[in-house]
Amino acid sequence: MLVTDRRKLRHRDVFFTAMGLGCAQMGSLYRWTSYQESLSAFDTAWTAGIRYFDTAPFYGYTRSERRLGTMLTEYPRGDYLLSTKVGRLMVPDETVGEEEDTYVRPLPFRPVYDYSYDAILRSFEASQQRLGILKPDILYIHDIGRVTHGEKHDHYWAQLTQGGGFKALGELRASGQIKAVGLGVNEWEVVSDAMNEFDIDAAMLAGRYTLLEQESLGMMARAQAQGVGIVAAGVFNSGILAGNRKFNYKDAPAALLQRVDAIEAACAEEGVSLQAAALAFPLLHPATVTVVSGARNAEQLKANIAWFEETIPSSFWQRLKERGLIAEDAPISPVANGAA
Repeated sequence: MLVTDRRKLRHRDVFFTAMGLGCAQMGSLYRWTSYQESLSAFDTAWTAGIRYFDTAPFYGYTRSERRLGTMLTEYPRGDYLLSTKVGRLMVPDETVGEEEDTYVRPLPFRPVYDYSYDAILRSFEASQQRLGILKPDILYIHDIGRVTHGEKHDHYWAQLTQGGGFKALGELRASGQIKAVGLGVNEWEVVSDAMNEFDIDAAMLAGRYTLLEQESLGMMARAQAQGVGIVAAGVFNSGILAGNRKFNYKDAPAALLQRVDAIEAACAEEGVSLQAAALAFPLLHPATVTVVSGARNAEQLKANIAWFEETIPSSFWQRLKERGLIAEDAPISPVANGAA
């Protein structure tokens, strides 16, 4: 598979490259990242033919949107696909510290959750200003769900369903200011809930349909049936599938480490790198339209591209299934280009 392969949302005129660039690192996620580092990652992506870029106001407390917009506006608007997110208003705040929410040296704008009608429109307008782009292609509701919000989830969900949040998204799409709407979340259950409430076009799902996690298969099948494209993110599960021992940002339990070791053994037998398998697996599901990979600099992205384009024999996936290392009903046949 090539990063330049294309897949389309079934119900919208939106085409993804098979790999997209996630731009949280442009906001200095975990460590300070210079503009030049970010630019090197962007330039590498562009040269390789990657044309889908995802950002959010939250990343670096608006820094990522500002940086990405500066880079993208050097190119004709029709040459790339852009998504950003709503659900947090970025409020000026002089007390923002040197590190907040794992972002280093964030800009002085503190995030405040708000999914109401007016807040969605205000957040969208602020993103237009920061990006310098009037019509981002996709707008995702960012970080909602019961795990994310705990006892406050019902309050925030009501802002979307009763307070006009979904209505605002629908109006922006109907007016042509955006092409598609959806969710950008870490919880697959809330994607199912959203499909019950509103005709979303896509869902960026981080870490929940990966080589290690397939509990979302029922939701994935439903998304495929309804034409909701899944944007797979966090496919390394916080790095355990890329060489470290972290899972969901914590030390991985022993049982999970043993499972990764078993997958690595199968990789060695088939001549496949673990990272390549992690990047390729989500795209075997016909609901998936792209895999988003984050990269801090050119070197990281070049490595990700090489893994992505590595040839993986079909016998490898069958070997994993026979050993019970992936779900029995997980699709393992390549999806034709252009599918959604």
